[in-house]
Amino acid sequence: MSNPTFTSRLLLVAAGLCGALGVAAAARASHAGDDNLGIAANFLLLHAPVLIGLSLLAASRMVMVAGVVLLVGLVLFAGDLAARSLLGGALFPLAAPLGGGGLIVGWLLVALAGVVGRRGR
Repeated sequence: MSNPTFTSRLLLVAAGLCGALGVAAAARASHAGDDNLGIAANFLLLHAPVLIGLSLLAASRMVMVAGVVLLVGLVLFAGDLAARSLLGGALFPLAAPLGGGGLIVGWLLVALAGVVGRRGR
């Protein structure tokens, strides 16, 4: 990454935070026997390396959009599950389904970025 963009740096910072939060959530879930928190931890840990990879592909605007969509979906989905576990209620109605839908769209954008590729190469 010779000249990182704001978005690529944001995705890298988010990846680090997702990794740290994922480990902390997994530890808490294992001690508390909490399925929702365990699922949130799995999603955070699964997507942390993905966000790192996307941050390194900053040359494509489509990849950056895919990364941001994945990040927003992850925050909504994992955040809602964690809130249900730790706070006793949802972030807001339909947060988890909206986040899950965002994750699906983000992954489809990743696939589309692979098909379209970078112009001018």
